[in-house]
Amino acid sequence: MLAHQPPQIARANGIDICYEIFGDPTAEPLLLIMGLGAQMIHWDDEFCRQLAARGFRVIRFDNRDIGKSSHLSGGKRLGPVELLKLRFLKIPVASTYKLIDMAKDTVGLMDVLGIKSAHLVGASMGGMIAQEVALSFPQRVRSLTSIMSTTGNPKVPPPSREAAAMLMAPPPKTREEYFERFARTWKVLRVGSFPEDEALDPARAARTFERGLNPAGVGRQLRAVLASGSRKERLHHLHIPTLVIHGTVDPLVRPEGGKDTAASIPGAKLLMIEGMGHAIPIPTWPQIIGAIDAHAHQAAAKAA
Repeated sequence: MLAHQPPQIARANGIDICYEIFGDPTAEPLLLIMGLGAQMIHWDDEFCRQLAARGFRVIRFDNRDIGKSSHLSGGKRLGPVELLKLRFLKIPVASTYKLIDMAKDTVGLMDVLGIKSAHLVGASMGGMIAQEVALSFPQRVRSLTSIMSTTGNPKVPPPSREAAAMLMAPPPKTREEYFERFARTWKVLRVGSFPEDEALDPARAARTFERGLNPAGVGRQLRAVLASGSRKERLHHLHIPTLVIHGTVDPLVRPEGGKDTAASIPGAKLLMIEGMGHAIPIPTWPQIIGAIDAHAHQAAAKAA
């Protein structure tokens, strides 16, 4: 059996961060950074165990303002007018914090765990945070894997109307409404039929609900993304082994977002996964875990 440390709280960068570790304490450290409004358990337990079995010490954590990590305060719900100002007039969105603060949370957690450098794997907003860590703290990053993410380049096509509407919908009021919304959201994001995942959705929804929701926090995270601007120019100067993974039918962060990320980082490898939307469904795990494993171990071998 692989070693497993149950969830614990670390005090880092002035906040509490809830984290959990899978795998051998002496293995290569690999941090999983989740996306907007998503708790660390969206990195599925079995996904984490399979990565750990490839020789990694896998660490997943709740970002600030989500799950069991510190919930902050301030900031109004983002409205359509602000989004239009941002899109057409380029007027920046006000935010309580930015992606750089979330990058500092990540580095702060590494400090608490005594990790000098790690492989970073980020999904969606987590990919943006991972990019920011690589840009601002390059000595802390052994390799970077950016999944279904983007550079913040405003020229990348916006989300589909359906995906955008889901993002902006008012939060559900009851448990039943939350379960319905959870199933509907993932149907839109996964694009197509994934029976194995759909069968797990009720249990995943229950676990997420029980750990606690924070709709205002999700709003602050969204503001952080929009207020942080584009990383594209800075990424041209990044010299960290990078793998970019993206689905060909992603409705939220369009495939162009992944292509733009790979094109912006010198020497980055791009893996486009046919039929994958804005999710990491079970049938894609062998390909994604295999790619992360090969990429991180290759980077480690080069550095040795």
